[in-house]
Amino acid sequence: MLLLLLLPVVALLLSSSPGDLSAGVAHPLFASALWLSAKTTLISLVIIALTGTPLAWWLAVTRSPAARAVELVVDLPIVLPPAVIGIALLQTFGRNGLVGGWLDALGLQIPFSTTAVVIAQVTVAAPFFVQSAAAAFRQVDNDLMLVARTLGESPRGAFFRVALPVALPGLIGGAALSWARALGEFGATLLFAGNLQDVSQTIPLAILTALESDVRAALALALVLAGVAIVLLLGLRGLPKLLAGGRQ
Repeated sequence: MLLLLLLPVVALLLSSSPGDLSAGVAHPLFASALWLSAKTTLISLVIIALTGTPLAWWLAVTRSPAARAVELVVDLPIVLPPAVIGIALLQTFGRNGLVGGWLDALGLQIPFSTTAVVIAQVTVAAPFFVQSAAAAFRQVDNDLMLVARTLGESPRGAFFRVALPVALPGLIGGAALSWARALGEFGATLLFAGNLQDVSQTIPLAILTALESDVRAALALALVLAGVAIVLLLGLRGLPKLLAGGRQ
């Protein structure tokens, strides 16, 4: 099992010489895909953090059956194949979709656009943030919140001054996982946003396109994704120790 997990990474690292890597980076697909992925994933992460944090807090403090039902909805994109999510988004926002007709009447066409890329990324990546954030909020001691309230803090003030700082490592870890998932998103983006250069061609889609014409560009893009994944993994492993050391 260890060999099965390790050998593909080693093969990827050894498959490209510095000259091939340089030629791949110079390929027209590389810069445009890298910029589009960076832009869309940053927008997606901001949306996920702003909307997912209050949802995660509500899930953490609510014990009603409705909260458990919402948890199932949140987890659903994790188990659904990305292709299914892409088709579902088309049936939602397409011209003949659930809300697509209303949007079309307003002059808004979402499929096969950069906006569609962001929607696909948010849909598939949000559960990773919400799960981690909810788990972190559940670790906040209720006594700390009660003390904050007795000292005159409003519920909102207690959240921002007590709960949020205590749960911050979990939120950062969830954001990193969510961003990595958005960066690697392929299936839902392809079906819902297409594979249009400078519009919806993110790094994974550019790898697919480059394989048909210039393998060096595909390898360069693959190495970028692999490098980001390794950096994130090391960062997530070292984050708890770093934050613990900063509090001492």
